[in-house]
Amino acid sequence: MKSDIEIAQSVSIRDIRDVAQKVGLHEDQLFLYGRHKAKIPLDLIDEQKIKQNQLILVSAISPTPAGEGKTTVSIGLTEGMNRIGKQTMAVLREPSLGPVFGIKGGATGGGHSQVIPMEDINLHFTGDFSAIEKAHNLLAALIDNTIQNKHSTLNLDPRTVQWKRVMDMNDRALRNIIVGLGGPTNGVPRESGFDITAASEIMAILCMSKDRADLKRRIDNIFVGFTYDRQPVYAKDFKGSGAMAALLKDAVLPNLVQTLEGNPAIIHGGPFANIAQGTNTIIATKMGLSLSDYVVTEAGFGFDLGGEKFLDIKCPNAGLSPKAIVLVATIRALKYHGGASLKEINEPNPEAVAKGLVNLEKHLENTRLYNLPAVVAINHFVHDTEEEIQLVKEKCESMGFKAVLTQVWEKGGAGAEDLARSVVEAINGNQQTFTPLYDWDWPVEKKIETLATKIYGAEGVEYGSDARRDLRRIKKLELEHLPICMAKTQKSLSDDPKLIGRPKGFRLHIREIEVAAGAGFLIPITGAMMRMPGLPGTPAAEQIGIDNEGNISGLF
Repeated sequence: MKSDIEIAQSVSIRDIRDVAQKVGLHEDQLFLYGRHKAKIPLDLIDEQKIKQNQLILVSAISPTPAGEGKTTVSIGLTEGMNRIGKQTMAVLREPSLGPVFGIKGGATGGGHSQVIPMEDINLHFTGDFSAIEKAHNLLAALIDNTIQNKHSTLNLDPRTVQWKRVMDMNDRALRNIIVGLGGPTNGVPRESGFDITAASEIMAILCMSKDRADLKRRIDNIFVGFTYDRQPVYAKDFKGSGAMAALLKDAVLPNLVQTLEGNPAIIHGGPFANIAQGTNTIIATKMGLSLSDYVVTEAGFGFDLGGEKFLDIKCPNAGLSPKAIVLVATIRALKYHGGASLKEINEPNPEAVAKGLVNLEKHLENTRLYNLPAVVAINHFVHDTEEEIQLVKEKCESMGFKAVLTQVWEKGGAGAEDLARSVVEAINGNQQTFTPLYDWDWPVEKKIETLATKIYGAEGVEYGSDARRDLRRIKKLELEHLPICMAKTQKSLSDDPKLIGRPKGFRLHIREIEVAAGAGFLIPITGAMMRMPGLPGTPAAEQIGIDNEGNISGLF
């Protein structure tokens, strides 16, 4: 069996100028990055077309550590939609090097359902992540320079500084560090640390910005800390916002690539959904809707994370109104939620599937909270049995949902034509209007409790002492109107990764609440969540190599 990279390299990749013509773009409208990648100028966004075209969200049930193939299904659905005569673009997130070299591998789809050039996209791509890192760390350098400067008039209290540094790599050793060691000329010693770039507020700002002016405004509004007399200090106070925005000059432009079947795809922004908002940029989504009749986009991890944040944070901020949800389910994940171990999930086990259906049940119930139709895509794996597949279909039918077997890894777009027809049928038959779960103007604790009880199924919420302090700080900063971007494990509907299936009788534990005033949301951190992941015992990096001709191997 060919690997993902072997399949991708076996396809004759088309000139990106030819691919762009499918959505009416000409060479003089593109900023070319070689022959196979391009950036698209922001003036092509058309708000009138955005209102009339159709946005489809792909989400999933709670995943196994390897993921359940949302990106693969998103790309396959895009191919399938085009095959049935519906002009469609995929709009996806950029991969982070953390998962690429860590446990999950690349994030460009799989098998015969990929975006290409997959090697470039999975590695440095067009440099967006590097620009985000540099802009983020420039502010960190300015902060420490201000602390060092005894003539500074900012009066910044270094003990209150919230801004860490970032790096696009899994490195647990950098979670907590001491900076400024080495004597008076090397800075003022203080505790700090690193987050992964996907968790950077600059990444979140890029993804939440509507244009360059909005980007600059949001950078200005980044909350850094307090003065010694307890006055808030923001990024604009360090006079570096212009330089930070300049570093993002090209990163703000969405990236155009292609699918294996030659359809245009946009890839832009890359926040994780367990520690950030988990969806691509507003700019990219609006660009896709400006250029294509249908847009398929995905949101990270389960519907309780990326899906909820897409619908409650991104859509209200951008004025987007999605038309349908595709919920990806796999037989192996259902077995896992039914009690099978990770070593056993590829073995036939209808009993475990039946038990694990409670996880799918809860996610489907959650889709109804938004008045959106949902279709279940059973992402097919070779180990799945007919009996197991039928159990999923019968469960969905009993709840009033349609489940469609989807074979995109093996067959590409041909394996998603039934799914494509079902999604179009769901959109055309829907009479309801998309409604977010909560009002941003609600009190912070009410918004958190709504997510905990309605989406996760918790009995209530418990706040630690740091979280209580943070609630007081949010009130002082007059930021209670911001939406909630929960940092929570993706392995469970609860904040405990060991509680599989559909947990009940638990309470959500809020450890602290970070303020992302520039991005425009609050980040409650639950349980033991870390914003800098670590590498697994056997990192994916060990499998990656390059030959003397520059051909990369081992990416998956």
